[in-house]
Amino acid sequence: MTIGLIIIGDEILSGRRVDQHFPKVVQMLAARGLQLHWAEILPDDPLRITDTLKRTFASDDIVFCCGGIGATPDDHTRQAAADALGLPLVLHEQGKLNIQQRIVQMAQDAGQTADLNSAENLHRLKMAEFAEGAALIPNPYNNIAGFALRKHYFVPGFPVMAWPMLEWVLDNHYADLFNREPRLEQSVLVYEAAESALTPLMVALEQQYPRVKVFSLPSVGDANTRRHIELGVKGEPAQTAAAFIQLCDELRRLHVEFKQA
Repeated sequence: MTIGLIIIGDEILSGRRVDQHFPKVVQMLAARGLQLHWAEILPDDPLRITDTLKRTFASDDIVFCCGGIGATPDDHTRQAAADALGLPLVLHEQGKLNIQQRIVQMAQDAGQTADLNSAENLHRLKMAEFAEGAALIPNPYNNIAGFALRKHYFVPGFPVMAWPMLEWVLDNHYADLFNREPRLEQSVLVYEAAESALTPLMVALEQQYPRVKVFSLPSVGDANTRRHIELGVKGEPAQTAAAFIQLCDELRRLHVEFKQA
């Protein structure tokens, strides 16, 4: 099982907004014993979005997609998802009712009566136009739903909406996957050592423990931190624990200074 994340928006690529979805998705997956395998950031370009979704729909990946499902001219995700699958864009009846209920509630809160047939309110219904056969993802913030298609889950770009919607998807569709594959991660900080000098050890550990990945994260240090490498192992718990013991033993044999991270 592979989980991917697509983040859509020119504002992310231009730096006008700082993405918050990536760290949050990593966090919510980790809390359920899952992990993110890949992520992409795309512009508000309908052709690029469509081409990307064609590729990801052709895979067996679970894909979360944040952004571009509104009703303004720069929102292309709903149409792109339909185009990627060669499906028509249709008005989802329950999605339409959700939007109309929201319009009525907003008008009542303002002490007014909603005109559901006004040009503005009819345009809002575009947010319920999805590829034929799409299922709804409930939005607890304002009841304007996202949509699901073939293990792809499309939510708004606003974190206050997107995050509870993605958690709903995980908890309602993939609870059987939670904590199914126990993992362990252990690491040490190795001081004043060259990464190239540690590479043979890393290679040997991965060869000896096939269910373990070895990682190396160098740091040049700063005024308060010495130059170091975070060297560690992660993967199946029993093999990881054994690999970590061997890692520490080999570092001592090499007379390398280190401490547990």
